[in-house]
Amino acid sequence: MAVLNGKLKDLAQTTGASAIYVVNRAGRAIAASNWDKPYSFVGSNYSFRRYIREAQNSGAGRQFALGTVSRKPGLYLAQRTRGGGAVVVKLEFDWIEDQWRQAGGITFVTNPMGVIFVTSRPAWRFAATRELNAQERAQTQRDSGANAIHPRPWDQRRDGLLEVPGREGPFVRIDTPGGNEGWQLFLLLPAKGAVAGQARLVGVTAGGGALVVSLFVLWLLLRSRRRRARTLELESAVVARTAQLREEMEQRAQVESRAAQLREELRLANRLATLGQVSASVAHETAQPVSAIRNYAANAKVFLERGDSEQVAENLGAIDRLAERIGVVTAQLRGFARKKTVGGTQCALGEVLEGAELLLRDRLVGVDAVIPDLSADLLVTGDKVRGEQILVNLLQNALDALGGHLTPRADPRIVIEVAVDRPRGQVAVVVRDNGPGISDEVAEKLFTPFATSREEGLGLGLVIAQDIAAEFGGSLRCMMARGALPSAQGQGGAAFELILRIAR
Repeated sequence: MAVLNGKLKDLAQTTGASAIYVVNRAGRAIAASNWDKPYSFVGSNYSFRRYIREAQNSGAGRQFALGTVSRKPGLYLAQRTRGGGAVVVKLEFDWIEDQWRQAGGITFVTNPMGVIFVTSRPAWRFAATRELNAQERAQTQRDSGANAIHPRPWDQRRDGLLEVPGREGPFVRIDTPGGNEGWQLFLLLPAKGAVAGQARLVGVTAGGGALVVSLFVLWLLLRSRRRRARTLELESAVVARTAQLREEMEQRAQVESRAAQLREELRLANRLATLGQVSASVAHETAQPVSAIRNYAANAKVFLERGDSEQVAENLGAIDRLAERIGVVTAQLRGFARKKTVGGTQCALGEVLEGAELLLRDRLVGVDAVIPDLSADLLVTGDKVRGEQILVNLLQNALDALGGHLTPRADPRIVIEVAVDRPRGQVAVVVRDNGPGISDEVAEKLFTPFATSREEGLGLGLVIAQDIAAEFGGSLRCMMARGALPSAQGQGGAAFELILRIAR
């Protein structure tokens, strides 16, 4: 505000205005040309002033009133600002009144109600030249800020002359319309010099007209300068803001590019971590078929030597089926390390569940796992391998909770539930367990990168799983912290809900 105060002070000195100040929407002065004076307007509330209300409602306002801070009368010209506040210019008439005093006689200006506002005799200010009713008196006091309206300061004689207390001889009253909504200019001249006073009247009247013209020209000048200053400030602000936005956009693009790269790296890291975790299960899963193949091959050799071709063919068929099973398992393993894209692909949800079960079959031994058989025509948006990655992560978390080294469960149980909502075009897959559950503190950080409750965990599994679900157009959330699957011991587990879109 120091800069604005300085500008207002310079502008007031240049234009001759007694004060220029800015008020906010609430009518409180936030900057003023007299900010460094004891009678500074800064901090004063002018919302009660008519010129403020007029400016805020119609764009411009004016009022002749007594200053609430300076206690000096003046003409207030207000112009509404873009923010709902106003810029106000106050014009005082000390120099005009001095000129009138030097010219002789008594000169004054009255408002439409006949109350004196500008006068060569300060004691006459706020005196009424006619009788006012209570409503007119109250309105004048409210608008002008005057403490009281004084009675008429002269007596009317029968011959039309005026007697002014404390002055010699009677006075002749000469009045001329101000031409501005009922304002009038008056001149009282001694009756003895009334003829000579006519010449002075011409000068005074001209001075009154010059006052109106000067005020109008000053108002135009102030408005022009204010508009020019506002335009320059706006142009400068636009240029600065444009440059700032351009820089912010460039920085944001760089940050988003780097974030996308980091997300992809995190996905790969999680995929490789998952690969390491399931490798042991896959190795065990393939060890049994390999052992069986060895036995079938040895038996086939014996049958071949005996000439039992039928038994040999049967053994070779079994070997072929076992080899196919090994191929499926290893293909699943390779898929986890391969980068995939969504690209509008779709897959059968039942195959996703079967693939996840196949990868974790060794770890599921001894666990009461309930995995539903789904129809082959239930297709969801997304690719099969990345869908398996989500399910494998959820199942591994459940298995870790059930087989934790601190509190292993005697009755481990995992249930996968599938609910199809065709009107909404989505499928809900819920993975529940009867492990120790999730505390509120841990639940708040489940999907925060690198937040994990396991010493060997990376804290990325659920983050990546949620990210993949979002790419599929779905979501992943923790349904509850406790009470998912009550066990015989009365303890509860956790439940996660995966939402996928039904493929169209």
